[in-house]
Amino acid sequence: MPGTAADPGRSILHRLYDHLGAIGLVYLGICAALLVWAWAVTVADNSDESMAGVIPFLATAPVSFVFLMLPVNGVVFVIAIVVGAAVNATVIGWCARTLRRGGRPDH
Repeated sequence: MPGTAADPGRSILHRLYDHLGAIGLVYLGICAALLVWAWAVTVADNSDESMAGVIPFLATAPVSFVFLMLPVNGVVFVIAIVVGAAVNATVIGWCARTLRRGGRPDH
């Protein structure tokens, strides 16, 4: 179906915009920037006492808290941030579409 989010000819950014909206994309960008910042601060800190990773973890809560049950390592931490950001951005996009639509049915 040309012109829809399922159209394979559309770029990934356009399809993300259709599903997440502008607010969801901004949220994803902020989460990505926080993750990069936390990684840079942690790598630069030689004392192994950096708490910078807490910020992106909290920014993607509550979904990222589910990953607290898994063994702690860098891969699980990044997966928790990515999955948490994706789920939260999807919820943000859904809420934005619902509020914008008002009482009209979605077609």
